Amino acid sequence: MITPKVSDLVGITGKIAPAHFAESWDNVGLQLGDPVSQVSRIMVALDPGRPAIEAAIEARCPLLITHHPFIFSPLKKITAADETGRLTMLALKNDLSVISLHTNLDIAQGGVNDLLAARLGIEGAQPLKITGVEEHAKMVLFVPKGFEEKLLQALAPFMPMIGNYRDCSYQTDGTGRFTPLEGAKPYVGEVGAGHAEPESRLEFLIVKDKISAAVAALKKAHPYEEPAYDLYPVLNQGASRGLGRIGTLPEPVEAGVFAGFVRERLGAAGVRLVGEAGRQVKKVAVCGGSGVSLLHEAARKGADILVTGDVKYHEAREAEALGVALLDAGHFATERIMVEGLAAQLRGALAARRLEAEVIEYQGEREPFAFY
Repeated sequence: MITPKVSDLVGITGKIAPAHFAESWDNVGLQLGDPVSQVSRIMVALDPGRPAIEAAIEARCPLLITHHPFIFSPLKKITAADETGRLTMLALKNDLSVISLHTNLDIAQGGVNDLLAARLGIEGAQPLKITGVEEHAKMVLFVPKGFEEKLLQALAPFMPMIGNYRDCSYQTDGTGRFTPLEGAKPYVGEVGAGHAEPESRLEFLIVKDKISAAVAALKKAHPYEEPAYDLYPVLNQGASRGLGRIGTLPEPVEAGVFAGFVRERLGAAGVRLVGEAGRQVKKVAVCGGSGVSLLHEAARKGADILVTGDVKYHEAREAEALGVALLDAGHFATERIMVEGLAAQLRGALAARRLEAEVIEYQGEREPFAFY
């Protein structure tokens, strides 16, 4: 096992929640720190505030990964005259790096909104507002007989799901012909002599954003010095990605009963319901954090209720006019679940890469509002 560097974690988090998923106004990725610093322990938190930063330093974690960005607006200065400057100086003095995954983690598969939908028992959850569609390319490669499975296993992480199927490929048999020239070190054949080798042609879709990584994996796993492969553009579209999620409950339930269930499942101190407590809800939209901007999208897609946080008075009136129930479960409660979810993904990704670093879930964060 190898101790990873900050740059390794930038790569891992970039696969969990690609930076290009983020909204244009957002700031995600490495916010502070040295990419070549080694990371033996990682702390995961919702907010990059003083409590989390001090906890990370006390726990001897060289890296803090948060949902909310450490640096959101451009900084014109870093001084001890304001809290952002003081926290920046504190982190730098203690060699603490900070990575933030914000709207990219909201949108990503397995991110905040998928975690929220799963926690609330929502079935068949799909993106509420589409922000992008996964693009594909076709890879065709040629391998000597006996190496098919090795290449397919190496490239499986870059293949998209096709409905409820994974690892989809097609294989045909043929003959590869080549003449190794001076300086070549052929796996089969001899320098200066023409050679014919029984080979298999493998073809499959790969995610377009992963082409570079797929080619690198291909070259590492292939026995030939110069693997033969082709990449073709295709019009196939993959899974949609977007903000929020919408799906259905197993059975209809009264809005008031559902509100109590949400409060319990999220550990919220309190929730606020807009709409009649006795109305039946089955189709549910969710958006962790501040998601009332998706109210019209939820109404358009037939949601009975939208679960989110930070609901304002006029937004509540708008929901009444649209006939959609609103459940304000709080910004904190609807996003706090990302700590456990992201930590689990990090542990799996580190183990898969044979990297050794302890992942700690910060438990010291509290809802900023008190309910009386």
